[in-house]
Amino acid sequence: MSPCTARLFDLRLAWLGICLALACGPAPDSTADAAAEAEASLSPEATATLVERFQAELDAAWAQARETDENFPGATAAFILPDGRVFGFATGESDVDDDIPMTPELRMGSGSIGKTYVAAVALQLAMNGDLDLDAPVSTWLGDEEWFSRVPNHADLTLRNLLNHTAGMIQPYFEDPDFAVRLGEVFRDPDAYMTPEQFIAETVLDAEPLFPAGRGYHYSDVHYTLAGLVVEEATGRAYYDLLDEFFLDPLDLDLTLAADRRDLPGLAQGYAHASSRLYGTPLEVVVDGEFILHPLQEWTGGGLVNNPQAMVRWAKLLYEGEAIEGDDLPELLEVGFPTDSTKPHLGYGLAVSIAESEHGLTYGHGGFWPGYNSLVAYYPDHGVAVSIQINSDESQMRRHLPKLAGVVLEALGAAGR
Repeated sequence: MSPCTARLFDLRLAWLGICLALACGPAPDSTADAAAEAEASLSPEATATLVERFQAELDAAWAQARETDENFPGATAAFILPDGRVFGFATGESDVDDDIPMTPELRMGSGSIGKTYVAAVALQLAMNGDLDLDAPVSTWLGDEEWFSRVPNHADLTLRNLLNHTAGMIQPYFEDPDFAVRLGEVFRDPDAYMTPEQFIAETVLDAEPLFPAGRGYHYSDVHYTLAGLVVEEATGRAYYDLLDEFFLDPLDLDLTLAADRRDLPGLAQGYAHASSRLYGTPLEVVVDGEFILHPLQEWTGGGLVNNPQAMVRWAKLLYEGEAIEGDDLPELLEVGFPTDSTKPHLGYGLAVSIAESEHGLTYGHGGFWPGYNSLVAYYPDHGVAVSIQINSDESQMRRHLPKLAGVVLEALGAAGR
């Protein structure tokens, strides 16, 4: 194994840890009544204590990182209570060189958490009768001259793409040659691969990893193809649909389409992992602009975000309030169970469903050069917690359960 391949493998393991930290499948109905009863008894004094303890836990995580080899310049975090109240926090520094503190409203690239919005758009279209998740992808892309060279092209459905049962590799972490090519693209701040170029660079003429629907393998290629399906089926831009369906009506103002470099309110990001993988500079924001074009990611992620917005999104999405229609059975249905003894655990439509130390979780992780993100919703408690760290080589999957524990402990104490 070459040094480059070894680094790709190590990072892929870390990235899989982010995803699998939340892994599992649909579960019993949440105990919303019990959670609401517990929250109702959370006095102003108890709420103030909870906020203080959450901040202390976040500060402790940052302080601990100073004594280890974790790359943790700063973080934003948030939680949402069963009644919908949101609390935002920050620790550390947004910009280390200029000694600028992190603040709760700053935005960061949220990486693959953007897939949750892509799947929601597709599912809303299906609920509206405008899209069939089980129709062949060739219905929409079959006339493209390159489509016959896509692995499993004859058998792919949109559902296969959304639940990662389409059988294609994850090129960002599994193809060293692609990493080299992407590094060449990133040398021009305004350059990025179009969706068609990305597909051509990664999977055309490749052998599928398994027949469609007969396995699970996470890949941004799946969601790039899904984005093309959504746009072809509707004749509209994905980002316009996202605004119309969710961002505008739900007032998710801290979430923005990452469709340009000059996005407002960015925290500095430190690309410790990406500088090794793709040769990017360590700092990814200069004069308030990304030095890498975020449209490279598109429907593989494609957003800048903030934990306060993400916990609101998670609660609305996983309580069935974001999408109009009876969407939760579809959203939470596992495409291919990785453990036959627990078929409800795995990956649904852009949701990892997992059993954690605090019970069942629905959520997702994200990686984008300079940033790590994680959001988890606890359906048995009606609570969501999120964290973003302005480094792409952090250990956030260790920090989030501790932060969640602070919130759930407070609710539990109030309910006794």
